[in-house]
Amino acid sequence: MGKLLDELKRRKVFRVAAVSAVLVLLAVGSQIPDRFTIYAQTNVADSPAGLIELWESGQTAFGQYVTGVPFTVETGRELAANPLLDYAFLNLEQDYNINSALDLAQGLQSGTEGTAMELLVRIPPMSEDGVETSRARVKELLAMGADGVVFPHVRSAEEARMTVSFFEDVNVWSPANPDGDIVVMLMLETPEVFAELEEIANIPNYSSLACGIGSLTNALGGDRGAAEKMNLEVLAHSQRVGMADMITANTESVARRVNQGFLGLLVYGPTANEVIRLGRAAAGR
Repeated sequence: MGKLLDELKRRKVFRVAAVSAVLVLLAVGSQIPDRFTIYAQTNVADSPAGLIELWESGQTAFGQYVTGVPFTVETGRELAANPLLDYAFLNLEQDYNINSALDLAQGLQSGTEGTAMELLVRIPPMSEDGVETSRARVKELLAMGADGVVFPHVRSAEEARMTVSFFEDVNVWSPANPDGDIVVMLMLETPEVFAELEEIANIPNYSSLACGIGSLTNALGGDRGAAEKMNLEVLAHSQRVGMADMITANTESVARRVNQGFLGLLVYGPTANEVIRLGRAAAGR
């Protein structure tokens, strides 16, 4: 265990909370699969410019929205081999399974020079599964080396503050902490929460505020125009406080989203690479 700590301290990125969790897992030994701790140990290595580095320089980052496919080691390897991608966004909102995250993360380690592509994981809503379950999932994901956690369907400023409190002992990237290395992202997806939008944006110590425009459109009875207006309100508040905003994009929307100032774009489906190429051109990358 002493050798493990020495090695982790030697690395450029040293995540105190994640390391503490790993040591707890090591202490219970047989209860946790070996691969759980392996990813947490190897994922702290130096890495090429990724999501946070791009955001720090005001550039748009392009990520793969991973959903509706087998979450396997091979899926992760394929993502890591794609030079167009900056990060992976794993959607576990409907079916949280730590083994899915572990399998994908293991494959993501196969990037250039043995580095791991950054991984954000979306978990189920706190309003459905409860505070303690959500808190436990955060600890579990950070212990295995995830680079960020995404919270969908945040319903109020109170819930947003509770979410951010899960990361009090973690080095979160935020406007006040540009040296952070963990992404915390909140998503607003119901019309009622927009009454507290400014208050939520003003909460310190998290990384990204975004609008789940698909869910919001459904909640507005299919009124995409109204949802887009509210989406741009989220973007304006994110920019006001210095946070990043993330949204999905396709061939028709990607250049517009870049020009609007979204710093995280998610692509999916068979045209994903084409979307990124168009987006990179619009972003001057």
